[in-house]
Amino acid sequence: RFVQALAEIWGEPAASQFTVFVFVSMLAYSAQDLILEPFAGATFGYSPGESTQLAGIQHGGAFVGMLFAAIAGRRVAGRPAGSVRGWAIGGCIASAVALLGLVVAGLSPDTWPLKLNVFFLGMANGAFAIAAIASMMRLASVGRASREGVRMGLWGAAQAIAFGLGGVAGAAASDVARWFIDSAGSAYGLVFGLEAVLFLVSAWLAAGI
Repeated sequence: RFVQALAEIWGEPAASQFTVFVFVSMLAYSAQDLILEPFAGATFGYSPGESTQLAGIQHGGAFVGMLFAAIAGRRVAGRPAGSVRGWAIGGCIASAVALLGLVVAGLSPDTWPLKLNVFFLGMANGAFAIAAIASMMRLASVGRASREGVRMGLWGAAQAIAFGLGGVAGAAASDVARWFIDSAGSAYGLVFGLEAVLFLVSAWLAAGI
């Protein structure tokens, strides 16, 4: 029965911890999605057209990050290019650093290179995403036999729920922060800082799998 099979999978340490990793990391990943453009408009004075271009810059960075992460587990110039697990951890840490950069951007918009920061955020997100998917493929067959589909379904559900919740939570948190903080840059920066913490927690979870 489905409930019994799900309980068996949740009892596997690797599967349950990877489920939590997927949820926390995707929550952090999606929470900045809806507030990045309003942040650019409120803090940097970007027009709607200019702020929309940031999405293209971020996606371009994500593509580059995915290409870099594709070498995980291979040898480049005779040297190992790192493991999938290492790239997942590194991608989470780099994403946290990029989000902390957005915190600084909110405090000093006159001097901070926002577009470069957004491109780096995209690269970090892309590397983390590819490494997480590769880890998912590898872990699907680890544990009780004939449960690969249940594991993939559990992780897919965790990803979908976190992605939807993250978008709503990020936007709501920025609105709440604006009620208590007069500076728009500082209010958005607080939310970006919380997302950075979630990515660091994700890196810690990935390290323990």
